[in-house]
Amino acid sequence: MNSATPLDPAAAVPVPPRLAHRPRDKHGRIVPWFVAYVDGQPDHRVVRPGGIPDAVRFGLCFLCGDHLGTHQTFVIGPMCVINRVSGEPPAHRDCAEYAAQACPFLAHPHMRRRPNLPEETVPPDGEMNPRNPGVCVTWTTRVWSKKPGLQLFTIGEPTAVTWWREGRHATYTEALDGFVTGLEFLKEQAEQDPAPFRAYASLMEQYEAALAHLPGNTA
Repeated sequence: MNSATPLDPAAAVPVPPRLAHRPRDKHGRIVPWFVAYVDGQPDHRVVRPGGIPDAVRFGLCFLCGDHLGTHQTFVIGPMCVINRVSGEPPAHRDCAEYAAQACPFLAHPHMRRRPNLPEETVPPDGEMNPRNPGVCVTWTTRVWSKKPGLQLFTIGEPTAVTWWREGRHATYTEALDGFVTGLEFLKEQAEQDPAPFRAYASLMEQYEAALAHLPGNTA
């Protein structure tokens, strides 16, 4: 995640002690615990075999690999604030906030996911929007659960919510823009539901509740 290049703003982000012991890739970026190695090199786009089940089973931080405490933090996009679903297990709050500031994809809105994944890569469960929403969220909670039979997680009410853009705290306007775009994707999914009117009504209830967690609205 972090680059050793002095010109890279991410290099100025303090590294949490639990992540400082992690190896670095050829670009000087920290290699998170979940990352798979392909041809001997870490591929930050790919979760290592057994990474998600192991993190859940042993209560490990998805980023540093150390044991988690009571409060656990998910790094999610605006869409996930609405539907309360994450495709990745939680991390320590300081590890998650470091990722929000230093991970190239999370910290740079212009970044796009490279399509040339290894052939054996298994797509994640759920419906993923491949766009970069421009903002990300660290969602700290004491309550979450894994969906049966899926590598997806339902996240409960938060104890802390922080919005990020370009490695800094996002403004209300920036967060709302990513929020509305995420809603449009979820509307498309609702239209494909066997009961679209009911799905749409439920979505709008989720959307109204989620508005309370925009920057400046969270108590």
